[in-house]
Amino acid sequence: MLLIAALTILIAFAFTFTNGFQDAATVAATFIASGSATPRQGIIMVAGMNFLGAILGGSAVAFTLSGLLTIASGPLLLEVLLAALLAAAAWNVGAWYLGLPSSSTHALIGGLMGAGIMAAGIGSIYWGVADLLSPPHEITGMVKVLLFFVLSIVLGLVGGYLMRRCTWVLFRNAKRTINRSIIRINWLAAAGMAFFNGSNDAQKQLGIIALVLFAAGESAVFAVPLWARGVCALLLTMGTLGGGWRIMKTIGNRIFSLKPVHSMDSQISSGVTLGLSTLAGAPVSSTHIITMSVIGVGAAENPRNVRWRVGEELILSMFVTIPSTMLLSGALLVLVQHI
Repeated sequence: MLLIAALTILIAFAFTFTNGFQDAATVAATFIASGSATPRQGIIMVAGMNFLGAILGGSAVAFTLSGLLTIASGPLLLEVLLAALLAAAAWNVGAWYLGLPSSSTHALIGGLMGAGIMAAGIGSIYWGVADLLSPPHEITGMVKVLLFFVLSIVLGLVGGYLMRRCTWVLFRNAKRTINRSIIRINWLAAAGMAFFNGSNDAQKQLGIIALVLFAAGESAVFAVPLWARGVCALLLTMGTLGGGWRIMKTIGNRIFSLKPVHSMDSQISSGVTLGLSTLAGAPVSSTHIITMSVIGVGAAENPRNVRWRVGEELILSMFVTIPSTMLLSGALLVLVQHI
């Protein structure tokens, strides 16, 4: 059992690294593509703020994610976690290779659902329906995850649209020198977005690691160890520094031609959405939020200049991630159990 636990933690660390070049790359995409920063400046700043977010961002998301499975601690739970992480990591690498800004978050959630259902049926997932229907009508479990999945997409799109309409009114008679102030605001907005991204992303892996240690009997209570937080923060930072250029090209250039004001609109609306989600303990996708905010900003600027085909492809990837990783993790669980 300890061998499986150690292997699962190593895969969780590897998944954290892929998170860096998958989700974190999207944070830098609009910032760099708009000319507000050079690629080197943008990546270094985003990586640094990701690190701080992972260290200082709390544990609310970790507790939400770790509570999605009802399987009792032991070898079966460890096998499910291993299969889920393998599926999510494989999906991340595949999406990165194709240049698709897919969601690491929902790859992991799909992996947990698929492996859990394969191992112990639908009852292995904490859906949260009973909590929603019974007083005091709390939003918990998978209901919370799926609700914020939809809300984050809608808020990303609407927030980007409204921000662009507002700044268009505010800056319609401004001189070109206003760009200097906009770029400064862009740096602050991108820093805030990167901080919340690091917090939300790192907590997902930390929740899994804490669950692994508890299931293997290495921890008497469910808690996020400090050493795991430090390692995840470092790996998330290294992943951000080491890759993600394909994904940055998709979001930064292929959807809509961005200027500093467009990046500012996207970063502010995305940062608010991601920050509120993190405080609520909801594991959401910064990739989805930023992608939809860019589409919203472009639609507000001029719908004819938005490359809608790219947007359609990205939206399709959002809705195929969870079912695809469910199937993959279910198959991997069978493989893990027979090795």
